[in-house]
Formats: sequence, C-alpha cells, structure tokens
Amino acid sequence: MRLVKALLVELVEQWEVNIVLNFQKNTGFKLSKKTGFKKDGLRFNNKEEASPGTPLFRKKLGEGIKAEANKDGTIFIDASVEPGSAEERQIIAHETRHLTDMKIGKMKYEDDYIKWNGEEYPRKDGFILYNGEWVEEGSKDFPWEKH
Repeated sequence: MRLVKALLVELVEQWEVNIVLNFQKNTGFKLSKKTGFKKDGLRFNNKEEASPGTPLFRKKLGEGIKAEANKDGTIFIDASVEPGSAEERQIIAHETRHLTDMKIGKMKYEDDYIKWNGEEYPRKDGFILYNGEWVEEGSKDFPWEKH
C-alpha cells in the first residue's frame, strides 16, 4: 500500500510540474524556480499581482475596509490581511469582480456617485443613497456587493 501511495504522490508531483511548464510555455509568464506557486500570492515581473496585469498593493486602509478595486485596474488590500490566506483569496476574487464590472461598463464610480447598470446612486462621506436611505459603503445590501 505504501508503494502505491508513493507512486501516486510522484505522479501528482510530475503532473503539477507539467502544468507549470505548460503554463510558462503557453503564456510567456515565468514562475520563480525558487518559489513556483507562492502561498503568499503570485508574483509576475517581481511585483505582486492579484492576477497577471492586476497589480496588488498592500497598505493600511480605513477602519473596516479590507480592500478596494480602483479605476486604474489595481487592487489595494489592507495590510492586516494575511498573504496566501483563504480570506485573501476571497477578497481578491471579490475585488476582481468589481474590476471586471468596471471594465465592461456595468459599474462606475466617482467621488460623488456610484453607477450600477446605468442607474446613479449619490455618494457622500462614506455613504450611498440607496432605496431612499443613506447606507454605509461596502454594505452587502448593494447589488454590486452581492457577488
């Protein structure tokens, strides 16, 4: 039984190596030989990115803010979020969806409003006017926060 398990482990490791080699060959991205897939995030061209072409910056954000998707295609993530954690992966996926929504014109924001599916919602002092009430930004009540 140990021999079978050892062979399976070896096959899986070889399969993973082949995936990395095919990824590098087909995309032109090179993963570090030293680290390969990093648990604390992917690094392309020696800078941290949420995905290729999406720079990720770690910084102290406001109280209760874990991350921000920016109009320039970058993501800010709070310095308190542990690199490589399940929380980080969930946050990056969520913020990437916001970036996609902005790129396809589904979402837009400025200092004084949020536009979602063509409808504008006034924005002021960390709140957004939604369904006749001023609701704190980031609330799960907003349709753009439900994905």
